[in-house]
Amino acid sequence: MGETSNDKQQPIFSADADIRVAAAPLDVYAVLSDLPRSGEWSPECQGGEWVVGAPAEVGSVFRGENLRSEDVVAWAPVVRGRWTTHAQVVAAEPGRTFRWAMHDSAGEPQQSVWGFDIEPAEGGGSLLTHHFRMNAATEGIKGITAEMDAGAKERFFAEWGDKISADLAVTLRRIKAVVEQA
Repeated sequence: MGETSNDKQQPIFSADADIRVAAAPLDVYAVLSDLPRSGEWSPECQGGEWVVGAPAEVGSVFRGENLRSEDVVAWAPVVRGRWTTHAQVVAAEPGRTFRWAMHDSAGEPQQSVWGFDIEPAEGGGSLLTHHFRMNAATEGIKGITAEMDAGAKERFFAEWGDKISADLAVTLRRIKAVVEQA
């Protein structure tokens, strides 16, 4: 996905992590773009199904089934237990990049984008980067922080950012294991 004016603004959240995978970029992409399998690697998404469009194509929509434990930023009013999300593929370049934007309750993509970038690694295999960027507050973030004062918002954003960073790293380790065992 090319750089846009949104890429230049200061995001609310931005995190990334990378890992080397002993597989070719196209093989890595084939696994991570198969979102119904995401329960094999995601700390929250348990899997789901494509509900609009062809699997993993730009414009297609995935309904994810999610599960979050009670101890995640336990003091904040975040969604806990099971819930469903919808996300639209915004970039799909086999062997290179796969990204999706989370929908709001009206079914519109938000400025909340998860993704993977893959590049050939020196000496073989791939360098896989997992990233998340939220340029503008989503419906969920607005709801979570609506009753918070400035100090609580600062604490929430710091703790939520730490959670996202940890989730990215866990996801990469699990994808690496899935891909390398194939």
